[in-house]
Amino acid sequence: MRGLAHEIKNPLGGLRGAAQLLERELPDKSLKEYTHIIIHEADRLRNLVDRMMGPNQPLQKKPVNIHEILEHVRKLMLVEVPVGLTLKTEYDPSLPDFEGEPEQLTQAVLNIVRNSAEAIQHQGIIHLRTRVERSFTIGQKHHRLMLRVDIEDNGPGIPRKFGTIFSIPW
Repeated sequence: MRGLAHEIKNPLGGLRGAAQLLERELPDKSLKEYTHIIIHEADRLRNLVDRMMGPNQPLQKKPVNIHEILEHVRKLMLVEVPVGLTLKTEYDPSLPDFEGEPEQLTQAVLNIVRNSAEAIQHQGIIHLRTRVERSFTIGQKHHRLMLRVDIEDNGPGIPRKFGTIFSIPW
């Protein structure tokens, strides 16, 4: 496993370095957004390999802005599927940051959005929505306020009760 981790991390370092060099040479600031995505994703994969290889450690929670995570995933998907896929957003700007692990949240959202894109065969609309959910119960615990994230597509669908990715108590 350590050899495999080494073989994965070496090319990631090369990709990251090449993206940094390319970023310095790009004259157009709008193109630099793509190098930022490459660098961020290389770092995220490196951290994933580190977590897989290291001892089980508690999550590194820190303040997270859910809209930053959703926007990062939206940009990644638009790079992966540049034609035929529309990602619409409806964000509640009043939502505060919350304590979470950004890399794991990014991976979870990315997995769901990719599944949506596959369900609509990369031809359709995926809607990313955030809002406050009031008076919500998880298990036996009642929460007065929750952050709610919905990801919906115009595909064949799944039961409504599975439409919400996650709600996070404040």
